[in-house]
Amino acid sequence: MGWFVFHSMCLFLFVFPSWVSSLVPLCNHDDSSALLEFKNSFSPNVSFIREECEPAYNPRTKSWKNGTNCCLWDGVSCDTKSGYVIGIDLTCGSLQGKLHPNSTLFHLHHLQTLNLAFNDFSKSQISFGFSNLKALTHLNLSSSCFHGVISTKIYRLSKLVSLDLSELDGTIFEQSTFKKFIKNTTDLKELLLDNIDMSSIKPSSLSLLVNYSASLVSLSLEGNKLQGKLASNLLHLPNLQFLNLASNFNLKSELSKVNWSTSLVHLDLYETSLSGVIPPSFGNITQLTFLNLGANNFRGEIPDSFGKLSKLQLLRLYQNQLVGQLPSSLFGLTQLELLSCGDNKLVGPIPNKISGLSNLKYLYLSNNLLNGTIPQWCYSLSSLLELYLSGNQFTGPIGEFSAYSLTEVDLSHNRLHGNIPNSMFDMKNLVLLDLSSNNLSVAFHKFSKLWILHYLYLSQINLIPFSLHNESDFTLPNLLGLSLSSCKLKSFPSFLNELKTLENLDLSYNQINGRVPSWFNNLGNGTLSSLDLSHNLLTSTGNLSHMNISYIDLSFNMLEGEIPLPPFGTSFFSISNNKLTGDLSSRICNARSLEILNLSHNNFTGKLPQCIGTFQNLSVLDLQKNNLVGIIPKIYFEMRVLETMILNGNQLTGPLPHVIAKWKKLEVLDLGENNIEGSFPSWLESLPELQVLVLRANRFNGTISCLKTNQTFPKLRVFDVSNNNFSGSLPTTYIKNFKGMVMTNVNDGLQYMINSNRYSYYDSVVVTIKGFDLELERILTTFTTLDLSKNKFEGEIPIIIGELKSLIGLNLSFNKITGPIPQSFVGLENLEWLDLSSNKLTGEIPEALTNLYSLSVLNLSLNQLEGAIPSGNQFNTFQNDSYKGNPELCGLPLSKPCHKYEEQPRDSSSFEHDEEFLSGWKAVAIGYASGMVFGILLGYIVFQIEKPQWLIWFVEDIACLIQRKRRSQKFRANKRG
Repeated sequence: MGWFVFHSMCLFLFVFPSWVSSLVPLCNHDDSSALLEFKNSFSPNVSFIREECEPAYNPRTKSWKNGTNCCLWDGVSCDTKSGYVIGIDLTCGSLQGKLHPNSTLFHLHHLQTLNLAFNDFSKSQISFGFSNLKALTHLNLSSSCFHGVISTKIYRLSKLVSLDLSELDGTIFEQSTFKKFIKNTTDLKELLLDNIDMSSIKPSSLSLLVNYSASLVSLSLEGNKLQGKLASNLLHLPNLQFLNLASNFNLKSELSKVNWSTSLVHLDLYETSLSGVIPPSFGNITQLTFLNLGANNFRGEIPDSFGKLSKLQLLRLYQNQLVGQLPSSLFGLTQLELLSCGDNKLVGPIPNKISGLSNLKYLYLSNNLLNGTIPQWCYSLSSLLELYLSGNQFTGPIGEFSAYSLTEVDLSHNRLHGNIPNSMFDMKNLVLLDLSSNNLSVAFHKFSKLWILHYLYLSQINLIPFSLHNESDFTLPNLLGLSLSSCKLKSFPSFLNELKTLENLDLSYNQINGRVPSWFNNLGNGTLSSLDLSHNLLTSTGNLSHMNISYIDLSFNMLEGEIPLPPFGTSFFSISNNKLTGDLSSRICNARSLEILNLSHNNFTGKLPQCIGTFQNLSVLDLQKNNLVGIIPKIYFEMRVLETMILNGNQLTGPLPHVIAKWKKLEVLDLGENNIEGSFPSWLESLPELQVLVLRANRFNGTISCLKTNQTFPKLRVFDVSNNNFSGSLPTTYIKNFKGMVMTNVNDGLQYMINSNRYSYYDSVVVTIKGFDLELERILTTFTTLDLSKNKFEGEIPIIIGELKSLIGLNLSFNKITGPIPQSFVGLENLEWLDLSSNKLTGEIPEALTNLYSLSVLNLSLNQLEGAIPSGNQFNTFQNDSYKGNPELCGLPLSKPCHKYEEQPRDSSSFEHDEEFLSGWKAVAIGYASGMVFGILLGYIVFQIEKPQWLIWFVEDIACLIQRKRRSQKFRANKRG
């Protein structure tokens, strides 16, 4: 019997190959030839590596050989009867080259499925050749580097069931082509078009997708530049299960009117322009497992109806304007794995008891107004991997940890206090721990138990003991990032010498003094990639030239001597606000990888190094407040990726070269407070991204006239040419083209101009208010000023200035301007300071100016104005010095009465000083009283200069603004009513 079984098995194995081959059809000869010719038109690309592809290099066509059956080739399938090729799958096939419209691939007329995803068909278009494959039901060209306009003949693929053209950067789907395609492909179930350009497609055309009401199951249009109002009927197609409209910033819809499809399983509306309250109707989509409403403008409270979504696994509501408390129903969802409600305005405590969340892995509630103590379940939930509660108002001590699954914990920027519990040091899986900015205490050596820890951030907490260099047993062998900022350290911790894998180090805001130790040269064995030693008291630089780091910040110290040599691979290098001296030329040229270079507020001398102009990746160059001399090298105007150039406060000379700058990305140019001479550099007007132009306090002369008649300075928001020798009429042609000063986004809030580089660098600017120069270390995106003061301009004030509605500051003082104050100034509804002093203005002060509710500082002194000073609103707060030197003015606050009528005295309360305002010196209170930007300016001065006498007088001049603000708000409310 055994022999028989063995004999049978041998016979079966012998005949099996021929039996199997008899089941595989013989490939059609023409199809085989077409495939071989298609293969030979490409060369496998060994270097073409995709993260999505495993393995990295896999030439799928390797098995395609002449004389073999193509139906057995990798990625090829044939009809079992006819032998025609009906399917090709070359996903991650490592193909590179151009797919021509006459490619033999398009000769395969029986082809039903074609997948060319994750290859490199660069410079190829989705041409009319695809339209020859009329039998196609499935076409996937995603992430395959096609680009250009999609062929108008794609509508011929009328049998398509699935089309995936996602992730084809530079590919355009035009409206006419889209409309034809929708009308002819009636059986489509899957349409995936992520990140192709559909900006020309109108909402009315997009609504044609309802033609698929009986078939469409998956629709993904992420990042397609869609705009306008989306038809609500598109959102409730009866069979739709997957819907992704994320990252269409200008796409709107009225969700409150949507009757959602109950079949939806996946809904992603991230980063669109949705607003209003979140409708309770979301609770009707009971099949949902994925819901992303993040990065929108939703307001109001989170609906309690989310608790009905019993199958929900992921819920993202972050980066909205949501208020109120977290509904307890969220904490009863048993399938939920991720809950993200960060970056809102949520208040109140987190529920102490939960009935669900047994599968929760990720909890993100950072940057809200949550308070109370952190509930114990956050420390004990066995499934939890990541816990982010930073940027709230939690109080009390950190609880005891009883679950050790956590890998990342961020409790920073709260009001936690007490000792860090010992149980935290038993979390052996912890990779990231951030406890910064709390009133916590800890013995630092305890962290040595966390062996696999990569990132440890302990800024602004109480470290015990401070003598870290004595803790010889301390070690964190896998540490990549360490922050001990503001921990009152007085020297370099010696244990840093043992951190062999360290990449990121922040020792800023400490009291470290003395020389940089010699072992610091080898910190991390040459692998350190980030160093921050700002706000220390170092007296010598040491030698950092051999460190292979990419980020160095030594700013705000007392460093002396020459500039430390930045290593060759450094990307970020800042040593601002020190006492460094010497010539830059021979010591900076090694750092050709620099992206941000900040050497400001030092005592450097000599000329600007030519080599800086050769740094191809440099986006920020800040050399302000030094003693640099000479001209700006012409090669600086060749830097194509430069976004910020700040050279003010040096001794640079000119004139500027008459060149066509290649600064197509430049946003900030500040050459103020130098000795540059010559005419106005009108060639700057064509820079498309320029927002800040400062030429103040130089030796420029002549008239300011433009080269073009339109599209001059299209985005300019700060224009400062004050304290020069310009003459002639005010630059009306430029002013009427300042589109960036006409409108402002009131929803910007307190956002600052920040470099687009991955490193955080905030642009700065100097402004003049009431005769004082104030440096703003950050520029608000809503900050808009026009300063033409201290020149020799003459003629009348252009009426067009009244159209610059976003203007916050206007200074035309110390010129020879004549004529009246334009009535059009009433349009400057955001104006916070106005200085027209020391001119030759005539006529009366327009009564309409009393409607400028934001006006905080007014100076009309030393002119030839006449008549009665307007009263009411803000004008009840301005004192004598706003009007002095105008002999023909009369009325309060001047002592000279008007002859035409007896002025009624103002309420004495208008001049009373608010005691809390004067004693508290709070920037917030000042901002409330005097306008947002002006308040921030004044608050900054207070904290930086520590209440100088002139500032006390300054504050006294505007102290009554609190009452004025209240009156104006009441007036506005009554007016609206």
